[in-house]
Amino acid sequence: MEAICTARKWGHSIGIVLPRDFVNKEKIKNGEEIIINVRKRKVDLSEFFGALKGAKIDAQKMKDESRKIWDR
Repeated sequence: MEAICTARKWGHSIGIVLPRDFVNKEKIKNGEEIIINVRKRKVDLSEFFGALKGAKIDAQKMKDESRKIWDR
């Protein structure tokens, strides 16, 4: 089974949170050792084109919000 997770800063490390549905389906328990195969997700920009059609947000504000996410 595959889950898409986001890596986030966690103290001086990077951590991920596994989605609840994934944990339940795989019956993962607290403290259990698991093996994780890491692949970076390729971002397909076609997903985003037209996604905000009709949105009432200033382009500069959108750029600033994006930078907050990218700088995590």
